[in-house]
Amino acid sequence: MTDKGSLVPLKMLLFSFHGANTMVVSFLPLLLAYRGLTGQEVGWVLAVGPTVSIFSQPFWGFMSDKYQTVRRILIIVTCGLLISSAVFFQMKTLILILISAIFFYFFVSPIGPLADSLAQRRASALGVSFGAIRTWGSIGFAASALLVGQLLDWIGIQYLAIPYLFMGTLVLIVSFRIVDVKVETAPVQLKDIHKLIKNYRLLIYLAVLLLVTITHRANDSFIGLFIRELGGRDRLVGWAWFVGVASEAAVFAFAGKWFRKFHPLIFMTTAGLLFAGRWLLYGVVDSPSIIVVLQVFHGLCFGVFYLASFQYVSRLIPVELQATGHLMFMTVFFGISGIIGSLGGGFIIEQYGGHALYFTMAAFALVGSMLIMLYHMVQRRA
Repeated sequence: MTDKGSLVPLKMLLFSFHGANTMVVSFLPLLLAYRGLTGQEVGWVLAVGPTVSIFSQPFWGFMSDKYQTVRRILIIVTCGLLISSAVFFQMKTLILILISAIFFYFFVSPIGPLADSLAQRRASALGVSFGAIRTWGSIGFAASALLVGQLLDWIGIQYLAIPYLFMGTLVLIVSFRIVDVKVETAPVQLKDIHKLIKNYRLLIYLAVLLLVTITHRANDSFIGLFIRELGGRDRLVGWAWFVGVASEAAVFAFAGKWFRKFHPLIFMTTAGLLFAGRWLLYGVVDSPSIIVVLQVFHGLCFGVFYLASFQYVSRLIPVELQATGHLMFMTVFFGISGIIGSLGGGFIIEQYGGHALYFTMAAFALVGSMLIMLYHMVQRRA
């Protein structure tokens, strides 16, 4: 197998995992609503994932750096995913759903960050674009959103576990085939984590991301319920995610051609402003079909913001702590932001409706973009 040919299992890992993750992000809120949970209770359940990820992601990232393997850790957590998801998707009462969600998210939350960390390091080693590898995750997400949306519209949301376990099994199969990371430095020790904790540039950078990433995570949690609020069906939710993530895949695929022209923080500021404009439009419209059309801006918003932020944070992390640092970044980007977005978004959509939620998100994204630009100006003068 050629060096670049060795990327095929990694691309398939990203494809299958994000194909499975589509069902959690896009359709789990609809399943919870089917079980009889209110909008605020859905927010509580969705907040379990990012809460658990605050501990789970750094833990598995440290284990990966300590034992200098991503492949073995991926196999372990994927086995845990399959077992825990089989239980989680069958629970019907709020307390049992919350308890089983803790175990489910403990195993599922590190898979995407570990795969992205491995993709970043393999891309650097082979001199290829990280986006060209990562786009396969977006392709898997988009294809699954469309196909699973159609399937669930036919068989019913209560059978969500069936397609999820199928895609989860594919994740496990391809995990055995990926080429593991090679590290030349000595295995990391627990005491080495202080290099990240004392990295004030890194900590401030992670803090200024929050206002923008909170809005992204709130949309992940509640766009399905918002489309239903506007009168759309489950099939339309699938189409909304397909359009959004297809545009994301295009951004990832071609980012290598133009991404070096400007500083990553400039791209992040621009994407943050696009987020603000996008949420403002969502807050104005009343047609679920228009929401689907507007999802085409997802790629320019999330795709650009994620690639730029991941690229910049990699500059701030020591080589020997890449997996730990990347999962620390993911904990903020998806974890802390997800807690605030799920709990806050659940309260707002329950009390004031979806339009009020998106107007609030527009304000958050606008302020966040200004903070990122301020951080960039300060760093240039330092």
